Amino acid sequence: MSGLRLATRKSPLARWQANHVAGLWRKGFPEVAVSLVEMTTTGDRLSEVPLQAFGGKALFIKELEQALLEDRADVAVHSLKDVTSDFPAGLCLAAVPEREDARDAWVSPAGHKLLSLPRGARVGTASLRRACLLKAARPDLEVVPLRGNVETRLRKATELGLAGTVLAVAGLVRLGLQHHITEVLPVELSLPAVGQGALALEVRSADVQVRERASTLEHRPSRLAVDAERAFLARLEGGCTIPLGGHAVLEGNQLWLRGFVGSPDGAEVLRGEKRGPVTEGAQLGRALAEELLGRGADRLLLLSRQPP
Repeated sequence: MSGLRLATRKSPLARWQANHVAGLWRKGFPEVAVSLVEMTTTGDRLSEVPLQAFGGKALFIKELEQALLEDRADVAVHSLKDVTSDFPAGLCLAAVPEREDARDAWVSPAGHKLLSLPRGARVGTASLRRACLLKAARPDLEVVPLRGNVETRLRKATELGLAGTVLAVAGLVRLGLQHHITEVLPVELSLPAVGQGALALEVRSADVQVRERASTLEHRPSRLAVDAERAFLARLEGGCTIPLGGHAVLEGNQLWLRGFVGSPDGAEVLRGEKRGPVTEGAQLGRALAEELLGRGADRLLLLSRQPP
């Protein structure tokens, strides 16, 4: 292998992530020339449209996957939270590098804490998960749509006079923008999205050499955690069209998985958790999903899928 082509979106955060992976690859395989194949995805082009109206976060990865299938790239670098439960035929998840902080951050231009905002304050997010949890914590808040890359959302929050917005800690840290964080939200208040803070390296299943080399970038603890989260997601058949979250952490040889499913307005939120051996993450994810379904999550999922 003389060269490696990494497919990535063109956003600043996506390029940072791809360059990070390129650096890891060069360190492990210095003889390989690594280049980026930068692409604009459907999700990027529909920057002012609610994602749930057009198929969700999968819109951020399908062009990259097509580049793999057409041999225009060797590895696609994704934010794992954008990756669907199932992969197209011929593609697979080769590695999950070490995860960054998975939590949400509250960013307030005026420096106000989330729970101490005045009644009726306006907050911005395009995430149904975040909107649901914001309304569950503070039913009085007015949630306004706010899409775009990290820098765009920071700018719009100020321009629109919003009390604040919620962004991923990982994205702010990776872009050197952590000074904007007013407070890191506890998981108990804002349960992260499945896979948040983690990267995904997707490759062609038949490309054995690339698969094997990509696997050396795997961070096993991160993979164990996200596998449990993704099993939870897969059983619920969820995406960004449904307010749900899942977050797993390792505690020695045990895995602690928490998850929720909510109504879009935050009026109802079903939460649950499971603990078990780290080797049984997928079983834990499915078991937690089954528990929530038995408590009424199926009704909430049906409600979320109804047309507006």
